[in-house]
Amino acid sequence: MRVLPTERLLPDGNEGSPLVEHRSEVPPMIRRTEVVAIALVILTVICVTGVLYFAKAFFLPVVMAFVVGTMLSPAANRLERFRIPRAIAALLIVAAVATAVAFIVGLISAPLLDWSNRLPELATRLKDKLNVFDRPIALWHEMQAATGGGSPESATNLQLPKFDWVQPTIEFLSPTFTEFLLFFATLVLFIASWRDLRRALIMNFGDHEARLRTLRILNEIELHLGNYLLTVTLINTGLGVATGLACALSGMPNPAGLGALAATLNFIPIIGSIAMFAILTVVGIITFPTLGGGLVAPLAFAGIAFVEGHFITPTIIGRRLALNALAVFIALAFWTWLWGPMGAFLASPLLIVGLIMKGHLLPDDSPQLPPD
Repeated sequence: MRVLPTERLLPDGNEGSPLVEHRSEVPPMIRRTEVVAIALVILTVICVTGVLYFAKAFFLPVVMAFVVGTMLSPAANRLERFRIPRAIAALLIVAAVATAVAFIVGLISAPLLDWSNRLPELATRLKDKLNVFDRPIALWHEMQAATGGGSPESATNLQLPKFDWVQPTIEFLSPTFTEFLLFFATLVLFIASWRDLRRALIMNFGDHEARLRTLRILNEIELHLGNYLLTVTLINTGLGVATGLACALSGMPNPAGLGALAATLNFIPIIGSIAMFAILTVVGIITFPTLGGGLVAPLAFAGIAFVEGHFITPTIIGRRLALNALAVFIALAFWTWLWGPMGAFLASPLLIVGLIMKGHLLPDDSPQLPPD
């Protein structure tokens, strides 16, 4: 019997129904071009991140000026309605912002300078107050010695860190004069020329649909960033006032400065509240004779920050733009690593910009995964 090329007999040799061979090839899950495209995207992200990291002195003040300028553009638009030229409006807005920043820095710097001049004395007082932890620390070192991790004689009481970290910390937190100058100059010019920049960016596209989409993206970014700055500023001001009142009622020194510091640090999500709680704890332990008295203000601030972070801010901001907690945390970690405290401040605004662009460039009606 002659077998056709597309047929073959059953294994036992019986002449039954032939098995048809299907020679159609299944396409690979990821084609070579897709692999190359993904690799190019990864390399581009790495290169851009490296440039932003090593050229921080230039890109940080410029990006900060762009973001803050976009936030303040609605205020310039309102001043223009009163027939104030946009250039003068930009100068007035930047002067008002600089005055507010100088006022807050004045409230915070006075106690910081006083505490920095008394660091050795304050460290000694703090060590004396924390002697209640000597026994638990000694037990910990004994357990380490029993497991071969150290000797009990290595440390039997609380050891405070040395003060050689103060200068590097100040250098890390404080931008240079050149960065300040570049930031304010770029901010004034950006606000003054924002309308022309918008028009040039929109007209750069030849397609009408692309121009309309760009206009919508810019309008939504300006609206959301302006609302974000106004809302967060009001919320942080309320938190600072509440913290100052709690510090005053509990007998903490310089409650106005501590309240201003709480409002300023709260612009940095998560990290700001943790840092403020640690500062209040240290100041309270140093100031009050008992450990319980020193923890009154930190615990009060923890309650205020909990209500603000879990009820007030999500309720107000969540109505305008929903921010995923994991996305906020990852953005905060990345930008803090890249640009320090100023990067932490920019994390949420840049995340908002990214979400807006994603919503317009990758709309929800695009192909999605099938439901489970």
